[in-house]
Amino acid sequence: MNTSTARLSVNGPRLVADLKALGSIGCGPGGGLDRTSFSAADGEARAWLLGRCAEAGLRAEVDGIGNIVVSPDYDARTAAQPAVWSGSHIDTVPNGGAFDGALGVLAALECLRRIQEERPALDRPVRAVMFTDEEGNYAHLFGSSALARGFSRTELESLTGRDGDRFADTFAATGGDLDAATATKLDPATLHATVELHIEQGPTLEQLGHDIGVVTGIVALGGGVVSFRGRADHAGTTPMNQRRDALTAAGALLVALPEVASSVSERAVVTSGIVTVEPGSANVIPGLARVTVDFREAETDLVDALQTTIVDVAREIALRYGVQVEFDFEVTIPPVRLDASIQATIEAAAAARELLYSSLPSGAGHDSQNMAQLAPTGMIFVPSIDGRSHCPEENTAWIDVENGANVLLDTLLSLARD
Repeated sequence: MNTSTARLSVNGPRLVADLKALGSIGCGPGGGLDRTSFSAADGEARAWLLGRCAEAGLRAEVDGIGNIVVSPDYDARTAAQPAVWSGSHIDTVPNGGAFDGALGVLAALECLRRIQEERPALDRPVRAVMFTDEEGNYAHLFGSSALARGFSRTELESLTGRDGDRFADTFAATGGDLDAATATKLDPATLHATVELHIEQGPTLEQLGHDIGVVTGIVALGGGVVSFRGRADHAGTTPMNQRRDALTAAGALLVALPEVASSVSERAVVTSGIVTVEPGSANVIPGLARVTVDFREAETDLVDALQTTIVDVAREIALRYGVQVEFDFEVTIPPVRLDASIQATIEAAAAARELLYSSLPSGAGHDSQNMAQLAPTGMIFVPSIDGRSHCPEENTAWIDVENGANVLLDTLLSLARD
């Protein structure tokens, strides 16, 4: 085993090549990526990732919900200790970018390859993880939620995707087993710490001219579906004052959402990205309109107030338009403050490599907020060009990719040593 104190560094060209290769899987004609979890493109990306692990001589295990955990070979004493985990996700939003999630997974993989190649002395194992469905096609931060709190079979059977497919059906078609999926909750005693590298997805680091972001905390993440039920009638023969138009009510809610957010706090945000209508004909008054809502806020008590305000406003609108309203909200993922000691370790790693860094919160949800419920957790940000994310234009400079991966490697090695 190599006991040298010389600083290890990642193989930058290898990491860049991996990001380019993964970025070609699920790429559409406009340059955006479509790798919804459990889709064909997602399956291809998973197979590619497992192949890269095998090529490096790393052991990969897939749990019941589809999370992939990767490990080098450690001696029995080291392997038995609580582990340091690092990773993110490779699924994307529709027409998404090539760095969100993928950077964290592939940088963690590269760190393991360097550990496998150089064999530094460690007191506990370092493992990489790829979380299933972070983007919430079926549930917010799905894979890490399964590790942190678990899902019952009833909960899993009730989940539907953004395209209306039942999770149970799609999961079974890809070889998944619901009973195994209910048995993925992780024992916190097996974890020492977790660290996630991610693009910032905003403009702050670029505007400051800084290389590294040390994440202080992550906002709460909530959401679900608000359904308005009216009555489908003929578009030409039903007087305007006798209509029970579900879509008109849904439209009123959409218009009200900005005021809902601002009434709770300056930082609260509410978004609707999907509206579905039934029966969906130009000459039929909509009898049903479903509105997805995504809401975020940094303070726990205020996120509860945000959901309550959405409900109250939707009920008032339903009464106004003579329709019924129903709510199907997911379990809210609470905000977290990330571990101060790990933040200090990240800062020391950045400073040692003569990189400029600053502390900042995350306005986006991440698997780290679930992992923080299990073990001390930290996050590292690198700049996003023009602050763009969740779009084909999402981009990060290759030097920032390598800098972030090196800070991650230093942090993981530090946490893996007493």
